[in-house]
Amino acid sequence: MRTVGIDLGGTNVYAVVLDGDTVVGSAKRRTPVDGGRDGVLEAMAAAAGKALKDGGLDLADVSAVGIGTPGVVIDGTVGSSANVPGFDERFDLAGALREPLGRPVRVANDVTAAAVGEHRLGGGRGSDSLLCVFAGTGVGGGLILDGRPFEGVHGGAGELGHVIVRQGGAVCPCGRRGCVEAYAGRRAMELTAERRHATGTPTILFDVMAEKGKTRATSGVFRTAFESGDLLVADLLQEAAEVLAAGIASSVNLLDLDRVVLGGGLADKLGAPFQRWIEAALQPLLFLQPPEVDVVAAELGDDGGAVGAALLAREVA
Repeated sequence: MRTVGIDLGGTNVYAVVLDGDTVVGSAKRRTPVDGGRDGVLEAMAAAAGKALKDGGLDLADVSAVGIGTPGVVIDGTVGSSANVPGFDERFDLAGALREPLGRPVRVANDVTAAAVGEHRLGGGRGSDSLLCVFAGTGVGGGLILDGRPFEGVHGGAGELGHVIVRQGGAVCPCGRRGCVEAYAGRRAMELTAERRHATGTPTILFDVMAEKGKTRATSGVFRTAFESGDLLVADLLQEAAEVLAAGIASSVNLLDLDRVVLGGGLADKLGAPFQRWIEAALQPLLFLQPPEVDVVAAELGDDGGAVGAALLAREVA
């Protein structure tokens, strides 16, 4: 069976064509910042078309389309996604793309889709009870329980980034205090670095950002500053690892999971050292001793969410 998967992010739209378990076409487009919701929908449809062309196919050759999107997903609708223009207020995303694509559409949260991809074809193979954690601009989570994606009664399951780890702590981009994302999300870390730098703490983070021609402190910028010996960046990354470990431990203790798949821009760029920090901080927080959970790296890279979405599309084909 051939299906298309689309992964919508705040920066890029990825699309793949999956034939069985093999990616036969792929594409990447920038997520538009102008044009509102309609502009984003057009970019998603265009990415799907480009991936099909890359595979020498057209829409008539595929059975269904899957979409991974930021936000809370309920029955094909999405809302509460502040990072994508026009996706903050709930609307029928499946319906909006069903007509231009002419195929059945399955919509899931983006990290849930990535968890499906990793479970079936990536770092989660062999486990049917896992948490997928993506640490990037924010912190996302996706759950696989008993071999199936668990999306929750109201579409909000897996929101690791908004597990409270410090009562009354730092303000999160969601507006609440003490969330994992307030310490381990790249954007929150950048804001903390700005505040500390303004009060006299030295850092080369913003010099590196300028040298690389970036308008934001990307994961690559953080890595370069860290590898150059920046003490402020090292402190922020260590705190991020400890906070991620606290959130992960709470999830594992609650659900008795046997695997955690770690991905996202920060985890990918910082690699094994960052994973080891998380593992070291995680072990003493786990209820079951000796620990019965493995932490592994995500394997599917940038295409993981689109691959998972294409797999989920089989449910409506």
